[in-house]
Amino acid sequence: MNRKPQARDERAAEAEGCADALTLAQFWADVLGRQVAEDPAAEHVVLLADGTDAVKNRLHLDLISDTFDAEARRLPSLSVRRLRDVQTDKARWTTFADIEGNEFDLIAG
Repeated sequence: MNRKPQARDERAAEAEGCADALTLAQFWADVLGRQVAEDPAAEHVVLLADGTDAVKNRLHLDLISDTFDAEARRLPSLSVRRLRDVQTDKARWTTFADIEGNEFDLIAG
């Protein structure tokens, strides 16, 4: 399903070490409901670094969603692994791993 999530920021950019830049760029574009930009001046840009000296989790993303339950159900369809669910008195989030094992959190907003 290729739809735009309810994002709080209309400009998306990411930089992280990776083994396969094109695959990871498309993965995050799918997660965020965006397109991979071919023009670096485009409104939505995904920037990826060569992963030859990458360290896992150099970047940890926190995605805040007003549609937390729906997004938590959708993400596994993009080959995301659910690692843990956390519920406190004041917050709720789920930690996932992307297709290269980098952790990120989906936070109920």
